[in-house]
Amino acid sequence: MNLRIVTPLCVVVDAQVDSLRAEDSSGSFGILPGHAPFLTALTVSIISWKQDASERFSAVRGGMLTVMGDTVSIATREAVVGDDLATLDSEVLNRFKAEADAERVDRAETVQLQLNAIRQMVTRLHGGADTGAFR
Repeated sequence: MNLRIVTPLCVVVDAQVDSLRAEDSSGSFGILPGHAPFLTALTVSIISWKQDASERFSAVRGGMLTVMGDTVSIATREAVVGDDLATLDSEVLNRFKAEADAERVDRAETVQLQLNAIRQMVTRLHGGADTGAFR
């Protein structure tokens, strides 16, 4: 089966593989040739695949995995391919998780600012509603 891992900037992997292991929010799963059509959202994780009796790895920063026919496609924000699982796991995966956590914090702070702005607008509008004045 064909494996294709793409980021917004480049094609990271385009190869024939024998099997693949990935991880979504429900846990780890495997894909073999002839797999049924499949779509899932990946977590920040390590993708592994067997290719000609050797195992290869890629750290991905989330993304979408689709299986259509004999092709497995992964679209992700960022991917790093390597042969050393220890390096990918300790360095790259931890960096991806830290960046994802920082994005979550930023999103929460942005929502909080938006809610505070809406509260102030409603308070000002509500205060002038009785007098017919708008400030």
